[in-house]
Amino acid sequence: MYHMRLRGLHRDMGFKIGKALQAGGQNLYALSELDDFQREFGLASQKILFERFPAVREEICGAAEAMRFPAERLAAWLMTMGCCYDVRGCTAFAFRNGGKVYFGRNNDLPPFLKKLSCSALYQPTDTGYKFLLNTSSFINGEEGVNERGFACAMTFVPPNPNEIRPGFNSMFIVRYLLESAECVSEALSLLMDLPVASACNILLADASGELAACECCPTQLNIDNNREFVYITNEFLSADMKPHSSVEHGPYFSSERAATCERAFRSRRGEPLEFAKNLLAGKFGFLCAYPKSCGFDTIWSSVFCLGDKRILRAEGNPSRTAFREDVRAKFLFGQR
Repeated sequence: MYHMRLRGLHRDMGFKIGKALQAGGQNLYALSELDDFQREFGLASQKILFERFPAVREEICGAAEAMRFPAERLAAWLMTMGCCYDVRGCTAFAFRNGGKVYFGRNNDLPPFLKKLSCSALYQPTDTGYKFLLNTSSFINGEEGVNERGFACAMTFVPPNPNEIRPGFNSMFIVRYLLESAECVSEALSLLMDLPVASACNILLADASGELAACECCPTQLNIDNNREFVYITNEFLSADMKPHSSVEHGPYFSSERAATCERAFRSRRGEPLEFAKNLLAGKFGFLCAYPKSCGFDTIWSSVFCLGDKRILRAEGNPSRTAFREDVRAKFLFGQR
């Protein structure tokens, strides 16, 4: 996993990302091979993204300049992620304990993406909050936490193909909320106003104790924010939202992972940080022990201790890899 520190104007940060991709020899052949859906849907979605989130337009333009690619093509490619392409696993949760909030997430993907993944500390000087973004892509992301102690994560849900429409994909929802919101209530207001492109789950948590699990699709939003704990996997759990997915039970043992979370939280005891790490490591039931035949694995796990301003990450399957402190937390939660 790459570790990056990005500081400055959004265009300059994007240029640095593009240079790093080039220097790392990343094979971005997919940018030259956009299919009909990527061209039509991606181009329509980028117009919405650029209008709603002009700062990220500057970042994409900077990256495209460094890679010598048309910015429109790069944006179109990024906008299709997490819609009908790039099937993902992933489990995320958050809970309150003793007046503090803990966030955990497994990022489950094909193992080859482990070397391509990145944890980037953003310190923009033109607009937006500082934030840490973990991603298997770049510019958009799967999870993160910002300087206000607000954390956000997405999980893929197989969409109803008739409902996909141009808008923000789940990975850009995460990126937008981290840079724009200081708490869960503000993030919910922003999310309710966003054009959502496809089915997804979005988990929100902040240091004050607010939690929310949001089931999202282009036509409906269901919010669960009345519990001491919340979790998301790769399916919709509420009856009202199930028709908006193409499957009743999500991919890669999604229902089993949801059941593990529910049981673990109902019987939770002990020190909260160790509980979070042990849950992610599968010590309370199935969460990351994918059989080799799946061609799938947990390639990193994160724990954010929002009250204590700590970030921990296992850069590999947490059943086999130790969690380590991210020392960049002091730059994130310190002074600009």
